[in-house]
Amino acid sequence: MTTKLRIVISSDHADIELRKNIAAHVTSKGYDVEDIGPMTSESTHYPKHGEAAARKVASGEADLGILVCGTGQGIMMAANKVKGIRCGVCSDTFSARMIRQHNNANMLSMGARVIGEGLALDIVDAFLNAEFEGGRHGTRVDMITEIEG
Repeated sequence: MTTKLRIVISSDHADIELRKNIAAHVTSKGYDVEDIGPMTSESTHYPKHGEAAARKVASGEADLGILVCGTGQGIMMAANKVKGIRCGVCSDTFSARMIRQHNNANMLSMGARVIGEGLALDIVDAFLNAEFEGGRHGTRVDMITEIEG
């Protein structure tokens, strides 16, 4: 990796330990990580955390984003409301690789109540190591972008 990619990571209150472990793992791989919290287990709302991370990716402050909530679904839905975001929920490495290769996903979401830490780290690696293939997939990603208006 010649240029250090910037990764933003966030979660809701229930998944702080997994998020911190993912952040440490990604940092150990040589990425620049910004963990935007939350930092306490006080109850919070996943939509604001998904949106905050997505806005950093959409603005170019971060290259990619990683999100965690109970199922990965709610925080992903919030992130996908931000123009320019393509976030997918993954519970396996194949899907994580494919959302990058075929969908040019710029954010990954995972469910802490669905997968364990070891699998989560493998999914993160598959997502970060994959590259967009372009070609016919580029045409389809452009079609998705057109839907945003």
